[in-house]
Amino acid sequence: MNAPVDNPCLACGACCKSYRVSFYWTEALPLPDTYTEQLTAHLSCMKGTNAARPHCIALGRGEAGPMACGVYEQRPQPCREVEIGDDKCRRARQLHGLAALPDQLPA
Repeated sequence: MNAPVDNPCLACGACCKSYRVSFYWTEALPLPDTYTEQLTAHLSCMKGTNAARPHCIALGRGEAGPMACGVYEQRPQPCREVEIGDDKCRRARQLHGLAALPDQLPA
């Protein structure tokens, strides 16, 4: 994907500014220490997402677009579960005043 128009996520970031991204602590091992924080003895989260107004530390640090993830290849499972246009995507976009995505995105 060369430009944000190829993938609406690369210009959006609503999910990264809406949800706490928590995961079993061993899933944090490939991530930079500065990108995670410990929640409990067994749970970690992406830094910035355990706040009243979440904002993932990795958001906007990638090279693929203005809202690209800086750790996309190492992103934890909760991030991998959100898909373009699914319920979590729609709720996050609505929360941030963004229009819903069309049912069919161009291929």
